[in-house]
Amino acid sequence: MKKLTYKKSGVDIAKANLLVRSIKQLARKTYTKDVLTGIGGFGGLFNLDLKKYNNPVLVSSTDGVGTKLKIAFRADKHDTVGIDAVAMNVGDVLCTGARPLFFLDYIATGKIKHGVLKDVLKGIVEGCRQSGCALIGGELAEMPSVYKQDEYDIAGFCVGIVEKNKIIDGRNIRAGDVILGLGSSGLHSNGFSLARKALGENGQKRMAKELLKPTRIYVKPVLGLIEKLGRDRPRVLKGIAHVTGGAFYEKIPRIVPQGLGVRIFKGSWPVPEIFKTIQKAGNIDEKQMYLTFNMGIGMVLFLDKNSARRVRGILAPYSVRSWVIGEVVKSAKRVTIE
Repeated sequence: MKKLTYKKSGVDIAKANLLVRSIKQLARKTYTKDVLTGIGGFGGLFNLDLKKYNNPVLVSSTDGVGTKLKIAFRADKHDTVGIDAVAMNVGDVLCTGARPLFFLDYIATGKIKHGVLKDVLKGIVEGCRQSGCALIGGELAEMPSVYKQDEYDIAGFCVGIVEKNKIIDGRNIRAGDVILGLGSSGLHSNGFSLARKALGENGQKRMAKELLKPTRIYVKPVLGLIEKLGRDRPRVLKGIAHVTGGAFYEKIPRIVPQGLGVRIFKGSWPVPEIFKTIQKAGNIDEKQMYLTFNMGIGMVLFLDKNSARRVRGILAPYSVRSWVIGEVVKSAKRVTIE
């Protein structure tokens, strides 16, 4: 009887180690002076410089890319989904006003394919670069009994920091405040189960380039806005919502105090054609669209009604398109889209 080895059971440690060595080189591009040890140890070490803060609070998030990966598998294009993994996490951390510090990834696959996974990791590094955070660790798991050989899954974990008295949580949102929508780059990383069902295999293949556009990262423009507002920030910028799963009906009202609702004005921003195509292809009703997709709005800012022009001016140099898409009203109904 032949001796059984880990490699014969489907797990190639040597190939995994080779990929990890290449990851180290990529990750160094994201390191800041606070990174003490990077990828390869039992834990990534990050030196938290507390001299900059009086009462710092750490903010964490974890999220994945979802079934958008199915499009990547079909198109054999893997260099953008890593950006998505970072964007989903840093976007959530950003909603508190926090600055992302570091990121970790988790990748599980049926079979390690060096070229494919290196492309994924290049995307993660690019996402971290756009976010100003460091990639300091992760996990690469080869699990042939769980995943198909040509498939993988990816998740991310992010930690950020914010001064306690500068946390943005929506508690100061009032009736009359306006909602400023920041333009998305497309579907981002939500609603792909419905989109794939609507488009079918041919539609997915035909529109793969559009569907795989990476999720927009808003860290630098929003942190730049917070810095420019300075002491005016609590009066001007009262809340931030990341428009992901649940979209307009769940994510936007999440931080609005009880007794208030949001009124969204259709037609106040241009809905990208990809959403119209999906809606028509799947015969999807309008409410379902706004419950599932971002419809061209990736993040919203709750602002004092007299400050929208000022905020849009600050955001303009970052090439962020923005529109006043709604307002906060006194209402028992949390969301109205009209």
